[in-house]
Amino acid sequence: MKKILFIGAEAMPFAATGGLGDVLGSLPKAIAEAGEGNVDVRVVMPLYRAVSEQYRSIMKTEAEFEVGLAWRTQYCGIKSLVKDGVTYYFIDNEYYFNRDTLYGSFDDGERFAFFSKAAIEMLDKLEYYPDIVHAHDWQSALSVIYLKCKYGTRPQYSKMKTVFTIHNIEYQGIYDFSILSSVFELDWWRNTVEWDGCINLMKGAIVCADKVTTVSPRYADEIRGEEHSHGLSRILNGNACKLYGILNGIDYVYYDPETDDSIAQKFSADSLDGKYANKAALQKEVGLPERNDIPLISIVSRLAAHKGMDIISEMIYALLGNCDSQLVILGKGEPAYERFFRQLENDHPDRVRALITYDRDLAKRIYAASDIFLMPSKSEPCGLSQMIASRYGVIPVTRETGGLYDSIKGYWEDNGEIKGNGFTFANYSSFELGERSAAAITLWNNEDKRIKLIRKIMHTDFSWKSSAIKYIEMYDAL
Repeated sequence: MKKILFIGAEAMPFAATGGLGDVLGSLPKAIAEAGEGNVDVRVVMPLYRAVSEQYRSIMKTEAEFEVGLAWRTQYCGIKSLVKDGVTYYFIDNEYYFNRDTLYGSFDDGERFAFFSKAAIEMLDKLEYYPDIVHAHDWQSALSVIYLKCKYGTRPQYSKMKTVFTIHNIEYQGIYDFSILSSVFELDWWRNTVEWDGCINLMKGAIVCADKVTTVSPRYADEIRGEEHSHGLSRILNGNACKLYGILNGIDYVYYDPETDDSIAQKFSADSLDGKYANKAALQKEVGLPERNDIPLISIVSRLAAHKGMDIISEMIYALLGNCDSQLVILGKGEPAYERFFRQLENDHPDRVRALITYDRDLAKRIYAASDIFLMPSKSEPCGLSQMIASRYGVIPVTRETGGLYDSIKGYWEDNGEIKGNGFTFANYSSFELGERSAAAITLWNNEDKRIKLIRKIMHTDFSWKSSAIKYIEMYDAL
């Protein structure tokens, strides 16, 4: 039986802040299912304060020991539970992980160095030696580096293969060389992590890993160029032989309009009446006029420039002025965009709602109610929102970049047959975003075409099934 250990900083439903948590909460389960009993999948993550008592109460203590990190020695407890056929391990250390937030502390480098080293040292304590160690993003990059540089000569560790997945290359784990020895214990491996005059943990993991993956094929190509690599293009091109892109999926149990208790009324592609009921319920909830004769447009996103908020802000007044529609925005982010959307609501109080917060259940209610979804990202490694929106019967308007390009194809007709599953545009342009948004509204106003497209969108497969098989094939190759 093939043994695979995922190492990552977050996983749903235990503790998560974004897409990484969604992936580590659903991909391991999908791989276990696709392996049909021939794959043993386990996950290790920190035991944050955010992990609820619901899960803590059923955890089993597997081991307690001390982990040395340079001059410091820290307690490490290993807790475990089994969920959906996957064993989850939790690294317990209150000094590092009993905090209000998962990230953003001054000592994140030290916290995740401890986590990475503890995840490797626990293998001896549990007498569990995986065939594949699959680490995710910079927070667990040191686990790959330590395996290669510090533990690789141990007999039980020497045969382990490593995979490192880049979820977002913008965040690389960059630190000053003053802590190379005192925090990271990498005195003898300076060249492995050195890049552009600094310690770069992601660079070190790319060099050390047996395979490097990204979360979509398009993103794997894009990050080899200067525009999208955030300074790592030479390293990625030098390691191109082991670079591989696999499109993320979404959890089809958690995101299912036929069974979702978070929404006002359940519905399916074959029975869309419930979708219209969800629209009316959301309009009532947020205080918009209950109108089913105009499209409800939604944005569920971090409010940041690279998510396309700048080009949205350039075109949205014109779109609302030219097309009878409503708009709901859900998200938090850069203060300038929070202020912009609040002002937009003030200017159009009967057509716009700016919900400057984030709430997973509210997000699902918005997806279930929406007719058109805007996601014009400047860059997008994969993106899950466009897949979730599609699952709930929303027409996506997306830019052709990263995983958006791989998942959403532009609408067109061939002898009356609908092709594609959304509206897309190539250039990062408010004009193109406005034109494609208006085209989506025009189609929505044609009821026959709208229903055909919505049903096609909802039948598009964004589950993990095919991607999980690709991961297993990659593991087999290793």
